[in-house]
Amino acid sequence: DNWAFLYAQRLALKQELPLHVCFCLVPKFLDATIRHYGFMLRGLQEVAEECAELNIPFHLLPGYAKDVLPAFVVEHGVGGLVTDFCPLRLPRQWVEDVRERLPEDVPFAQVDAHNIVPCWVASPKQEYSARTIRGKIHAQLPEFLTEFPPVIHHPYPPSCPAEPIAWEACYSSLQVDRTVKEVEWATPGTAAGLAVLQSFIAERLKSFGSHRNNPNKAALSNLSPWFHFGQVSTQRAILEVQKHRGKYKESVDTFVEEAVVRRELAENFCYYNENYDSVKGAYSWAQTTLKLHAKDKRPFLYELQELEQGTTHDPLWNAAQLQMVWEGKMHGFLRMYWAKKILEWTRSPEEALQFAIYLNDRYELDGRDPNGYVGKRCLWSICGIHDHGWTERAIFGKIRYMNYAGCKRKFDVGQFERRY
Repeated sequence: DNWAFLYAQRLALKQELPLHVCFCLVPKFLDATIRHYGFMLRGLQEVAEECAELNIPFHLLPGYAKDVLPAFVVEHGVGGLVTDFCPLRLPRQWVEDVRERLPEDVPFAQVDAHNIVPCWVASPKQEYSARTIRGKIHAQLPEFLTEFPPVIHHPYPPSCPAEPIAWEACYSSLQVDRTVKEVEWATPGTAAGLAVLQSFIAERLKSFGSHRNNPNKAALSNLSPWFHFGQVSTQRAILEVQKHRGKYKESVDTFVEEAVVRRELAENFCYYNENYDSVKGAYSWAQTTLKLHAKDKRPFLYELQELEQGTTHDPLWNAAQLQMVWEGKMHGFLRMYWAKKILEWTRSPEEALQFAIYLNDRYELDGRDPNGYVGKRCLWSICGIHDHGWTERAIFGKIRYMNYAGCKRKFDVGQFERRY
């Protein structure tokens, strides 16, 4: 279910050439830990096995793409290169670095394989909110939301087979924090991810529309780790979920809104706004209101370590933080409350955003993702991105406010606190 892979195979078939798949394994990436790398590497083992069955060699190249890929291209006489797309600045830099070092006669194509409507097709500019992008995406869904053609057994064998991969050596070569352990509830890889999708459709989809904002109810898809690592395609999830629209219209429409419109809105923001992880990326009304209230007295001030350990005065916040530390996934509704309280309990909006991004990227399996920077987490919660101004109040200014009492009206807060 990968348009970049399908395009690459089509080119290879047309030219009657072997097809190679390469993954460049960088020793560290932002605040990723062994939790993230373990999930990714175990997923890649499954990819390597599938590729072998398809007569397509899979190469794991340790190092940065600019240092290992151009050499691989020259050594194997590669006739063309296809890469996928990520709007974040580091992966975009990797693509630029490779482009500069490739032999001039090797064409290089990029395919947005993880959005349904490709990012640059959905809109040519930064969109203001879900309201302004929704129509554009829905208008183009009929063209892009189609069934995938299959990747086939490749008829042109490579002249030299792929080097056997020493997976354990890959693990030990990583320069990452190993204290944030891998999680038990989420098994990496496509097979496991598709099983989660099936269990969502069979057991939780019916209550997604009505109960997705209640942290005590099992109503969420829980698919974000597999989406984030490209182990399950969002397009596949939407194709499967939509088959049940006749039965669960509200839930299916809400799922499409969250997994397509809101997700692609976050991609749009990161692609067109280079300050996607900074207060400088916020709209001018939000920057003004935050600046105006930056010196307001905070009711509590916490250091990063106190937040990380979940030792604040607020038992609901602590429970949400500990859920994230232990499980690598915080309930979606609580992610908003969690980030807004960080704004209230730190010295400045800049510090709040820095802490929120650090904690999100370090513990969430789906961290370091456009949806984490912008979606209902960091910039949406702290800087009002894709939101509008609300009644002015201390610290928040016109940024939407959330509090403990409001959560108590929404769900049984005590039940969630006791669980964590």
